[in-house]
Amino acid sequence: METDAKLTKLASCAGCGAKVGAGTLAGLLQDFKTHTDPRLIVGFDKSDDASVYVINEETALIQTVDFFPPIVDDPYMFGQIAAANAISDIYAMGGEPRLALNLLCVTEKMEDGWIREILRGGYDKAYEAGVIISGGHTIQGSDPLYGLAVTGFARPEQIRKNAGARPRDVLILTKPLGVGILTTAAKAELVDEDIMKRLYRQMAQLNREACRIMQRYRVHSCTDVTGFGLLGHSLEMAQGSGCTLHLMTGKIPWHKEATEFAQMGFVPAGAYRNRKYAEKAVRIQGEVPREIQDILYDPQTSGGLLIAVDEKDSKELLSTLKEVIPCAEAIGYAAEPEDKELILEG
Repeated sequence: METDAKLTKLASCAGCGAKVGAGTLAGLLQDFKTHTDPRLIVGFDKSDDASVYVINEETALIQTVDFFPPIVDDPYMFGQIAAANAISDIYAMGGEPRLALNLLCVTEKMEDGWIREILRGGYDKAYEAGVIISGGHTIQGSDPLYGLAVTGFARPEQIRKNAGARPRDVLILTKPLGVGILTTAAKAELVDEDIMKRLYRQMAQLNREACRIMQRYRVHSCTDVTGFGLLGHSLEMAQGSGCTLHLMTGKIPWHKEATEFAQMGFVPAGAYRNRKYAEKAVRIQGEVPREIQDILYDPQTSGGLLIAVDEKDSKELLSTLKEVIPCAEAIGYAAEPEDKELILEG
């Protein structure tokens, strides 16, 4: 849909860059009284992508929720990206999404046509994923917001947590980085339209195929790379797994245009929050320029999967992924714990 709508001008921040920092969240959730249940095998205390409740030996219930302000001006594309981002958490856990509820906040400045297009984008992306949107909730507020609460299912043994990586596992990333930096520069109308169209297609792409492919191999851990950036989500994986993750910066895929804009200072606030959270756990070996570090801390919207796979399966998994996801790359490996949880190898 071609539109002159400037949805991004109605919001103070964009996409997953609006997420509250991981360190802040951890403090806010401390010491809450909660019920326990042995069937709840993943809860909010695990810093994982979704909660998982085992119903029986054959079925585990996966639940997640995600919503954010517009990251694009086209309302239909915004709806698609927001839905793909929310559904991604189910794929990151190794599940199949099945049901969803709309979450929508509208402002007085939004035209009815924009609202309908946002919802149409969400419904179309949910349909592509095989998801039924069965209801939702809409409110009025100061910023436009859209997303989904999603329910999925998997066999309990198919659940992939962000904890579980083992020494010598190979780390594979399925989408390039730089989304937050490029969309920040785009607000100043500095990014070519063709580059942004490429970025929009990436953000609207489901992680379905990556999930289905990884289930054929000995994958020990998985997460999707979104608002906490590659280093924030890698830190959660390292801490949960009791490993140190080595990331080879020369192997990590990112949109090369993001390098120039990072050098110019178009770095979203979320990247600084991510740096504050994760930097203390990072050791740099060799030369990693500041702009590359900014890209590694950059908050991603509807990012790819970060997969920790058994070394013996890694080449075949990567080869199979590349048949349908050419940008997938092996970016590092897990090791025995060292003095830092993350090692950046320049």
